[in-house]
Amino acid sequence: MDPQYARLVKAAALSATVLASILLIIKIFAWWHTGSVSLLAALVDSLVDLAASLTNLFVVRYSLQPADEEHTFGHGKAESLAALAQSMFISGSALFLFLTGFQHLASPEPLQGLGVGIWVTLIALFSTLILVTFQRWVVRKTHSQAIRADMLHYQSDVMMNGAILIALALSWYGFHRADALFALGIGVYILYSALRMGYEAVQALLDRALPDAERQEIIDIVMSWPGVIGAHDLRTRQSGPTRFIQLHLEMEDMLPLMQAHILAEQVERALLHRFPGADVLIHQDPCSVVPKERHAHWEL
Repeated sequence: MDPQYARLVKAAALSATVLASILLIIKIFAWWHTGSVSLLAALVDSLVDLAASLTNLFVVRYSLQPADEEHTFGHGKAESLAALAQSMFISGSALFLFLTGFQHLASPEPLQGLGVGIWVTLIALFSTLILVTFQRWVVRKTHSQAIRADMLHYQSDVMMNGAILIALALSWYGFHRADALFALGIGVYILYSALRMGYEAVQALLDRALPDAERQEIIDIVMSWPGVIGAHDLRTRQSGPTRFIQLHLEMEDMLPLMQAHILAEQVERALLHRFPGADVLIHQDPCSVVPKERHAHWEL
């Protein structure tokens, strides 16, 4: 496991947990002071954030453990499970917002202490923006699915806090139903984010192949290597930070076994140079045993 990967992923997960804890306390005070259903929505979302981030923190620590006798491919899929759990948490909070929003839409009430609510929402907005910026940088460096799911989660929080600001401003000018309407809109967006996150997690658990662009890079590297006549049966997947790459390499029939081994190792090193930390498995085939229809056959 890359030490930098472990350090960055842990830092991102811990940062999210700390921020969610602080914002939860602040929003409890703001909701108690104003009675705003939009702020109640934000409070519930922060509670879900905290539960999800704590889950993420523990699961990320588990996923970083090295492979063992019982888990020979490592523990990377724990990240996908964390993302799936987060999608369930978020879906629950969205349903709560729908119920509360419809209730307050039917019987709107004037809000109190709007100034406090606006200041708290501004604090939440800017602090969450900072967290999302940091998480995006970590995802760019690590491609961690758990942190990507957390980032999508907090991106929805940025949208939500912006909507709450508008709702509180409209309520200030007497449009009391704005609070409930924006709460419903926030619920729709959060539910959409949860479904998208859950879909991505399930696809990872089902061993979806690497993106087309990455598979094309693998093909280009293999086919450009001197001594390689062709290749076929490319299989790829990703578990946590680790990419798994398997393929059959086609070589000259009379190539000595040692030279075939050296050639396969050279191709493997080239792939590892492009995809550090990948698990590469190459099978060597003499050209004559490969049917013509499978020669240099790639499925993207």
